[in-house]
Amino acid sequence: MPQRIRKLIGAVLLLALVAFWALAAMALAQGRVTELGWALQTVCYVLLGILWVIPAGFLIRWMERPDKRA
Repeated sequence: MPQRIRKLIGAVLLLALVAFWALAAMALAQGRVTELGWALQTVCYVLLGILWVIPAGFLIRWMERPDKRA
């Protein structure tokens, strides 16, 4: 698959990942995190804000792979 197509697919998937992650994090924070103490709430919010970077990094690495030469 050419890098140009991977970048297009990856950009769409990144947008979907961010939208899904934001909705899932809001649902989780609304339901469970509000019952915790302030210190655990802070840890949860930091983790929910940072953990989306891991799947995004794998996706970006896939997008940036060079084309295979024929």
